[in-house]
Amino acid sequence: MRALHLHTYEGPGALRLAEAPDPEPDEDGVVIDVRSIGINYPDLLITTGAYQMKPPLPFVPGSEVAGVISHAPASSGWSVGDRVAAFVWSGGYAERTYVPLNAVLRLPDDMDFSTGAATIINYHTVHFALSRRGRLERGETLLVLGAAGGIGSAAVQVGKALGAHVIGGVASEEQADAARDAGADEVVVLTEGFSAKVRELTDARGVDVVLDPLGDWLFGEAIRAIAPEGRILVVGFAAGAIPQLGINRLLLKNISAVGVAWGAFLDLDRDLMAHAGSEIAQMHRAGMLRPLVSASYTFDQIPEALEQLSKGAIRGKAVVDLPDPA
Repeated sequence: MRALHLHTYEGPGALRLAEAPDPEPDEDGVVIDVRSIGINYPDLLITTGAYQMKPPLPFVPGSEVAGVISHAPASSGWSVGDRVAAFVWSGGYAERTYVPLNAVLRLPDDMDFSTGAATIINYHTVHFALSRRGRLERGETLLVLGAAGGIGSAAVQVGKALGAHVIGGVASEEQADAARDAGADEVVVLTEGFSAKVRELTDARGVDVVLDPLGDWLFGEAIRAIAPEGRILVVGFAAGAIPQLGINRLLLKNISAVGVAWGAFLDLDRDLMAHAGSEIAQMHRAGMLRPLVSASYTFDQIPEALEQLSKGAIRGKAVVDLPDPA
């Protein structure tokens, strides 16, 4: 099979396409013939060595796939030919990949592979963030930073599905339509002092929950936009710097800063993905979730897709589509 290998931590340009041995099947997981691959920000970070997980070189990156099972253990409940989507820590940039049993989900009959590959990381991360870590309740107000991106647009949709009033935060007016298309009730541009606009939109009260995949200076400004007893969910640092937390702000307003690490939690709660997958599938069937796939690439264009992601040129989600085998 073909796979993209990373030999040096020098970014997407260091990925090299080469032949690789097929994954070895065992009783703890399935082997998937990959049809689509999701492009994610952690994949970009891992090519530079900036991600918290740093596998020994060389290795095959890629964490989100959809495809068809080609091997399944007899007692697993899976069969050869089942259509699935899955999460892997590495090995996704390949024509076949091995996935542990607790990280595989059945694709709904009406969902194609591209959409399936666009739903796993973003939608499961924000569902975990909003429903489990943030305890978002119906009728609360949610501010989503980076609402035009993959994580952000998914958070807008899941927030709406959970019954929240959603304010989408975007980098520029040009991105506002993407946030509205995702379902944001209102949109603010994340310029200096944006918390004042958020407070204006909430009659000076502030928001109940902030979902922050950006970090940097936006984190501190977002805290100023939180209502008493509100929560800020730390999902990532796509804007660059890891912010420093002024703990006095949490104390004075009785607010909580909550970490969100969905992938790391899968080993602690092995039923997490299955339970969330059921709720996410219901939201999708109800028409509440619409993955915003804005760009499609071929397998050998994965480095280009990651470069475009690094420039902020991808709105919503990018996927890689592989041809069906003859």
